[in-house]
Amino acid sequence: MSLEDGAKTAVNICMGVKKGEKVLIITDTVKEKIGEALFQAAVNARAEAMLIKMLPRTRHGEEPPKPIAELMKHVDVIVAPTEYSLTHTQARKAANRADVRIATMPGITEEMLSSGGMTADFREVEKTIRRVYKIIKGSKKAEIKTELGTALTMSFEEREWIADDTGICHKKGAFTNLPAGELFIAPKEGTANGMIFVDGAFGKKIDKPVKIIVEDGFAKEIEDDEIKKMLDKRGKYGRNVAELGIGMNPNARIIGNVLEDEKVLGTVHVAFGDNSTFGGKVSCGIHLDGIIKNPTLKIDDKIILDKGKLVL
Repeated sequence: MSLEDGAKTAVNICMGVKKGEKVLIITDTVKEKIGEALFQAAVNARAEAMLIKMLPRTRHGEEPPKPIAELMKHVDVIVAPTEYSLTHTQARKAANRADVRIATMPGITEEMLSSGGMTADFREVEKTIRRVYKIIKGSKKAEIKTELGTALTMSFEEREWIADDTGICHKKGAFTNLPAGELFIAPKEGTANGMIFVDGAFGKKIDKPVKIIVEDGFAKEIEDDEIKKMLDKRGKYGRNVAELGIGMNPNARIIGNVLEDEKVLGTVHVAFGDNSTFGGKVSCGIHLDGIIKNPTLKIDDKIILDKGKLVL
């Protein structure tokens, strides 16, 4: 699949752009070629297409400039290929509340737009996600185990699973990542306890598993100085256990880019930091995902993944 084909898939299939819709492509100086391809795809869809380019943010979750944040509330569709993620920003959340449908593409590369997770049949991904969602909707707790030694529990009391990241984003106010394919939830703060061995990726590919000790919802010990430094820059809440996610895209691969890594079928991810944009209470300007391969995941009393195999 070419870059142009990938852009066409994003605009026509994933976002369902219609003639005359106001479509805003938000990019930066790092991802401008991808932004141009998406802009042209929107033009070809006969949309009222707009392309805006900003300086790259300095980290995932950093807000865009205020004029861009304001513009985001006045269009029909946003596609955001940027170096750092706009997903966990108040600007994205406010635009969704204004009925804008949005796809963020943090860290997307030209290769990713034309291969891997973007080549999935997103209608089939959506069907699988909906089936799993029906099983786990209203669940109260989770337990994750792996042969490496991961043994983590957490509570979801008063929290809801997010099942919108399917790649099909056609309803007003809908949101997805592209490439898409995950279910995720913000655990109740202070409830996660146990041990994690992150062995897939942690913002990048990793050479050896990263051991993390979790107590009362925080990463108390992190056996990786770089990860520790990144989280601690945002203060105490940088170590908050912010998310549990389940990868659901059969074409996604672990490539050291979280946008695709967290979607790999047969993995789960535990994120640290900010969860204020999807049901949590922590806002700290960082959100870092650790990918765990081949887990056994139990939601309430139902096994969803058995050593990485989806159980339906």
